[in-house]
Amino acid sequence: MSVDTKVQNDGKMQFEAALDWAGFGPYSYVLTTLAGFINIAYMCVCYATTIIIPASACELGTTTSQQGYIASGPRFGEITGAIIGGYLGDKFGRRRVLLFALISSAVLNGIASISVNWVMLLIVQSLASFCSAGQYSLAMTILCESVPMCKRNVLVLWVLSILCLSQGIMAVIAIPIIPLPFSFYLPGLGIYWNSWRTLLLVYSTPSLLAAVLLFFMQESPKYVFAKGHEEESIDIIKTIHRWNNWKPAEDFQIKSLTLDALDEPTSIKDQIVPLFKAPLLKYTVIMTTLYLLQLITAFGVWLPTIVNQFMQIVETGVGTDRSLCSIISDSVEVPIDPDVAPCALNVSSLLLLLSMGALQSFLNILLSLVVNRVGYRNMAICFTVVCGVSGIMVNLITNAYASVVFFMIFMAGGLLTGMYVALTVALFPTHLRALAVALTSTGGSIGMLASVPILNRLLEVNCSAGFYTFSSIFLSSAFIAAFLPNDSSLLKKKLEQI
Repeated sequence: MSVDTKVQNDGKMQFEAALDWAGFGPYSYVLTTLAGFINIAYMCVCYATTIIIPASACELGTTTSQQGYIASGPRFGEITGAIIGGYLGDKFGRRRVLLFALISSAVLNGIASISVNWVMLLIVQSLASFCSAGQYSLAMTILCESVPMCKRNVLVLWVLSILCLSQGIMAVIAIPIIPLPFSFYLPGLGIYWNSWRTLLLVYSTPSLLAAVLLFFMQESPKYVFAKGHEEESIDIIKTIHRWNNWKPAEDFQIKSLTLDALDEPTSIKDQIVPLFKAPLLKYTVIMTTLYLLQLITAFGVWLPTIVNQFMQIVETGVGTDRSLCSIISDSVEVPIDPDVAPCALNVSSLLLLLSMGALQSFLNILLSLVVNRVGYRNMAICFTVVCGVSGIMVNLITNAYASVVFFMIFMAGGLLTGMYVALTVALFPTHLRALAVALTSTGGSIGMLASVPILNRLLEVNCSAGFYTFSSIFLSSAFIAAFLPNDSSLLKKKLEQI
């Protein structure tokens, strides 16, 4: 359908039709890449402790329980920060709040690098996570509201592919830094500046770079229009068209835009209450529960430690005829390498982390080829079953390599996060969308906050029970997802209306 046929007699055009007219080109590709880069920045701040914990253990003298606190503390920051970030994003704009989140989290992460003890590291990292918690939901929201509807499902998976690589990218950054043996005493603070502190400071760089790039991008045109600034929204769409097509928007003669069910909230109550009333209450409960049951994220927190232990076993040449839990449970004496700093992560384990991220990213790209046909709901159900069963199989096979393969498939369940975001964006209206994404995803943070210390304890005393329990709970989310509407049918209906 041409642009002219979409324009009504009074010069009005549907908002989605206007985005279709703006097209998909360089601006869209840059925004998609930036959304992925923001997610890398988010991971570098919120999950820096997953790399730092084993590397800082010697200097800070942390016990296993204290390491559990350091790992779970940032999750508490995520819980509160995600909700507040989502609300602020709906109130003051996605772009503006994202800029603040990126800069403030980078500064706090830098301050964490001079922590004098584990308590300061815990507190400052929790504050940094609080500031960066809204980055993921806001980046996905501004992307989905700035590109044609027919491209959104695929783009969400593309961005998620970048997110899957994040922990691997963190590992790549850590490989040349963590093994460095240098140590400089800072008398003013009474600490030694060494490799893990340097790494923590470097992890602030992606946030600052993302903030610079975001400064040159446009606000979400849908958000601006929902706020009642119609002319500004039209100007943004014209700018997107000019960037995507490399030509002026002289043929865009639209006087006004229309958007179905446009109802701008005037207070916090008007923004929050609708999420807990019919017809949205059902979706709020289901999506929050799905995030809550995605307990794979707890394994993600301990992934560097688990992989490090596995690589130490494999490099000794013994223990390959055991399950992953048997390897994790046994303490192995590994010869000390005088050229490697104490408590440094095994370089091979960092490379394995990168490989796992690359595999998940590749799998995500494959899923993007079929998502528009099967829909996110159906894909999420099938994916949950496969990954959940693989988690149970991890300790039923007494071969280290086969056990790790099933563990990698189990960890691929983390891809469901992007699917849940896409479902939330499709189910909730524009003026509630950022808060809905942030609020429902908070269920995942709550689940992680509660499950990280539990999993930490289970990995010590009864590793098999941890895998069986967490995998079974995760598997049950497939049944709950079945109560969601088929989003592929919803997309077809919306496209037919444009």
